[in-house]
Amino acid sequence: MRCGGLNRALWRASVVGMDLAGFLFPSVVPRPSEISAARVGDDLIPRADVVMDRAFTLDAPPVTVWPWLEQLGKDRAGWYLPRRVERFVPPARRANRHLDPTYVGLRVGDVIPDYGGRHATFEVAIVEPARHLVYTSRRGHTNLSWALVLTHEGAGTRVHLRLRLSPVRHRYVAAVLGGLFDALTVAGMAAGLHERLAL
Repeated sequence: MRCGGLNRALWRASVVGMDLAGFLFPSVVPRPSEISAARVGDDLIPRADVVMDRAFTLDAPPVTVWPWLEQLGKDRAGWYLPRRVERFVPPARRANRHLDPTYVGLRVGDVIPDYGGRHATFEVAIVEPARHLVYTSRRGHTNLSWALVLTHEGAGTRVHLRLRLSPVRHRYVAAVLGGLFDALTVAGMAAGLHERLAL
């Protein structure tokens, strides 16, 4: 009973988090089929306490979208945002609006800095250009994987991002508040990518 009650509470937390994030950031709401689908990298955190799915569509093929995602990150091309938001960001901290060959060619084992803290990093676990990129990291006692999956959708690209975390001590907080922050940052990135691909 105790285990069942906990599972029901976690399920409700996930539903509340997804509903609220979807209401506030509808541009990155995943389809039901995307939420239920198995994705590359799921096995890296097989029993995740918290899973966050975001998705959006871009008007460019995967081969065009790929280098923009590959160069993403702290001390790299930055985190993409739309101009209306970037105007409040110091120029030196704004993300690139061009592709930089310096950041092309990620390989398994490469480690890149992350915004999660002074010493936070992501390590490339799986990479297949124009198809998927999976990072892993450890934050305190929590292990995580972050998968970016690209699929053709007509002449464009469907981008599906999945964040898996375990163990998570405060699961409700992570699912609801963490989910809102995740949706906010991904919505900003999606809008920033739309602008950059239109140039």
